[in-house]
Amino acid sequence: MAGTDSYRRIWEQAALIPEGCVATYGQIAKQAGLPRRVARMVGRAVGAAPLEMNIPWHRIVNAQGRIAIPQGTARYEQQQELLLHEGIEVKDGQLNIDQYRWDPSLDELLWGPGRLRDPAAGEPEGDSETGVNRATK
Repeated sequence: MAGTDSYRRIWEQAALIPEGCVATYGQIAKQAGLPRRVARMVGRAVGAAPLEMNIPWHRIVNAQGRIAIPQGTARYEQQQELLLHEGIEVKDGQLNIDQYRWDPSLDELLWGPGRLRDPAAGEPEGDSETGVNRATK
């Protein structure tokens, strides 16, 4: 059921995965506040996301660091190419999950990639257009 609260929470977490990193289906479920056993729901939710959401679906892999889409399909090839384009080494659908796993900080989960909360200002630091932290520019 697209549009449910669970799907919305999954979409929000998947959208945070930065370029050059991957997350597992179970990781996204956990970050969305769902039990890891609903990892399959993550795949369904991402597949049901409206295209205009631009969810980086290709950055989600299984717990072993493998592309979960059946090998030989156009979608499998597309996911592998998109990951390679982002600098993630993939060979026969397998990547080094320890090397490329997204390990977000609490600030990143709360405020988004590349954004740090400035408690004194009451708002996140960073360029609202790019999400780039001003301190690193």
